[in-house]
Amino acid sequence: MIDTHAHLDACAERPSAVVARARTAGVGRILTVGTTIESCRTALAIAAREEGVFAILGIHPHEAGGPDAGKLRELASLFADERAVAVGEIGLDFFRDYAPREAQRRLFERQLELAAELGKPVAIHTRSADAETSEALAGFGGTVVLHCFSSPALLEPALEHGWYVSFAGNVTFPKAPELRDAARRVPADRILAETDSPYLAPQPKRGRPNEPAFVVHTLAALAEARGEDAAELEARIEANAAAAFGLP
Repeated sequence: MIDTHAHLDACAERPSAVVARARTAGVGRILTVGTTIESCRTALAIAAREEGVFAILGIHPHEAGGPDAGKLRELASLFADERAVAVGEIGLDFFRDYAPREAQRRLFERQLELAAELGKPVAIHTRSADAETSEALAGFGGTVVLHCFSSPALLEPALEHGWYVSFAGNVTFPKAPELRDAARRVPADRILAETDSPYLAPQPKRGRPNEPAFVVHTLAALAEARGEDAAELEARIEANAAAAFGLP
């Protein structure tokens, strides 16, 4: 199994311990995500130490009003490392509005341009910005992964454009039937699973910090929602992740 989106540097325990538990649970590969220049460097360092760990590097929209927004050249240089497989998580967050919206738009556009130049997929963060996110992605010709899918309004654009749709622990919540409905509609070759650790622990682990080992619960919920065999869906998600992120 693969966890396509985790923040190993934000977990309370050492990454080595978290990764070891993931392996015991059958999770052999993890994509750890950087959201600032510093955390991107940390993500690469973790990936260098831990077998089966790769890095997604980007500047989060929350950072659009800060100094990291001006460090795109430094970000680009980090992609010389073969363990860096995608640009992310990037996008727009008009829910928390931790950064000015126009600054978020500029940073998003610049990182989409960087991904196009590098030939890398993008992992997208979007909250309360469905129309703006869809519009920004319309001109991007590369691979798109909608991380932690939580906006049913983006399902139609995703289906139309062939974007990957990644589900996190919130798809297991009793009050999220709309996410399970969306999971049923995603084509078999475009569905992914993640934890977004240490956030959004799945229902069987609610109240605890999330970790990559718990992606198995998200997989189980997706298999049930889709009426599929869990082992077959696991294999399909592994293949999808390899295709989306160019994994070996």
